[in-house]
Amino acid sequence: MPNQPDRMGARLADGDGGVPITVTVNGTTHEKTVSPRMLLSDFLRHELRLTGTHVGCEHGVCGCCTVRLDGETARSCLTLAVQADGAEVHTVESLGEEGALGPVQQAFKECHGLQCGYCTPGFLMVVTDYLDKNREPDLSEDGIRTALSGNLCRCTGYQNIVAAVRRAHELMQAG
Repeated sequence: MPNQPDRMGARLADGDGGVPITVTVNGTTHEKTVSPRMLLSDFLRHELRLTGTHVGCEHGVCGCCTVRLDGETARSCLTLAVQADGAEVHTVESLGEEGALGPVQQAFKECHGLQCGYCTPGFLMVVTDYLDKNREPDLSEDGIRTALSGNLCRCTGYQNIVAAVRRAHELMQAG
């Protein structure tokens, strides 16, 4: 939306040096003109109205804003929208289908892997990435905890989140 400030106060008005970008988000291609300093998290939340990507610390520490950028996890609060030009982005909204939870979402529900839910979108994206890349028959607790180590949850003791990763792995292996 032109002339709307991003979190850093950057306004984009006609002829104001905006940068045209083309980004595929959750399978839909978007062509927009953005401020050169607009964050990807702001682009997703304010330009595309995909509010599942949460912003917590705004320093890349907490992991709430984690998305997948060209198949790799990325902190959308540290990534500029212009850096995503030509890229494929997946947000938490890409998990599951209309009216049905995906396996990672289902596992978090079954195992009570969330409390307040603020950190959950970042965890879901990290766990999805981890399980997509690890097709081992058994997952070690150390491996799971290492995969989760970049995300912070202030409500849980992580036990249920680890259990949810194991359950999601079972659900994915079952088909």
